[in-house]
Amino acid sequence: MNLADISSNLLYVAFIAYLIASFVFGGAVKGNKKGSFASEKRWGKVAFGITILGFLAQLGYFFTRWGATGHPPISNMFEFTTAFGMTLVGGFIVIYAIYKTPVIGMIVLPVALLIIAFASMFPSEVSPLIPALQTNWLAIHVITVVIAEGVLAISAAAGLVYLLKVVDTKKNTKQRFFLEAIMYSLVIVLGFVVVSTFFSVTGYESAFTFVDEKGVESEITYNMPAIIGMNEYVQLTEGTLTPLVETPAVVNASKLTTVVWSLIVGTVLYWVIRLIARKRISAIFKPFVKNVNLQLMDEIGYRAVIIGFPLFSLGALVFAMIWAQIAWSRFWGWDPKEVWALITWLFYAAYLHLRLGKGWHGEKSAWLGVVGFAIIMFNLVAVNLIIAGLHSYA
Repeated sequence: MNLADISSNLLYVAFIAYLIASFVFGGAVKGNKKGSFASEKRWGKVAFGITILGFLAQLGYFFTRWGATGHPPISNMFEFTTAFGMTLVGGFIVIYAIYKTPVIGMIVLPVALLIIAFASMFPSEVSPLIPALQTNWLAIHVITVVIAEGVLAISAAAGLVYLLKVVDTKKNTKQRFFLEAIMYSLVIVLGFVVVSTFFSVTGYESAFTFVDEKGVESEITYNMPAIIGMNEYVQLTEGTLTPLVETPAVVNASKLTTVVWSLIVGTVLYWVIRLIARKRISAIFKPFVKNVNLQLMDEIGYRAVIIGFPLFSLGALVFAMIWAQIAWSRFWGWDPKEVWALITWLFYAAYLHLRLGKGWHGEKSAWLGVVGFAIIMFNLVAVNLIIAGLHSYA
């Protein structure tokens, strides 16, 4: 067995460990009796131990894949996204060691599972780096960013727990609508995993030619029925779905098709869950947060931002500019990925200003933490999958 096989097995072990730990954390929180946290203390330790085993397995995956590729495994969507899941769990481990908060694990680990499952839908083959990535600044820039985003995501987890506690899911309010929208978006990610797995197992392929943004005719293969066509496309595979619309050259219609399929399947899954449970998804989780200390959640969310923001500033702006100068002979070029990195940075700068200068604590701060994570995920999913740019190799 080579290093690449060992790496894959270790990632699988980590996934299973996180899955088990998610259920144990949920049981630890739900098992609390009124006025007692005995269940959290006893089963929380068990779940935390399983989480550490999973994290060590994922660290093993990271370094064995590094050995197999000869470079840090952060150079494509599969590698970066799995690393993001790993740093998210790593951030939770630090938080749990300080605050002993199983309820955060009940949120973080399922999200980490979705992120790793999302990553597994992308090609995982070991391949050489393109010239722009053959520099040590790749590791410095991307590793710093992925650690920062993992830490910032903890702020969203604490914020989501806070909102699940304070938002009344029985009253028709804006807060209830937006909280349910957050839960819906998580189901959409699950929809992506389901639809990608289905078409991968069935071996679906449909080939097209198209004209890219440079006016060059190229060929592309869809792995899902083509709902959206590439610019000036010509269908090569007979007997497959013809695209309903055509997109400009700047849009990657194949990946946009994947997003549309994910929305369709995710929406169906969401309503199936609603019909089975006969309640909103946010209401399903409401009983798990009845004993939550809101002040503690607010503190965790804030501390995650004041640690993650400086790291993100270094990785996504300073180190990224140095790498851009080396790779493309300019510090800044308004590439879509660069623009959204700046938007993310400005958002968290605004978060700190509003909290420290305007006194936005509690529920307002929780909403900001969740919105920040939504921006990070938009950058990871939509910008990488749909919009063409210099970072399209990701």
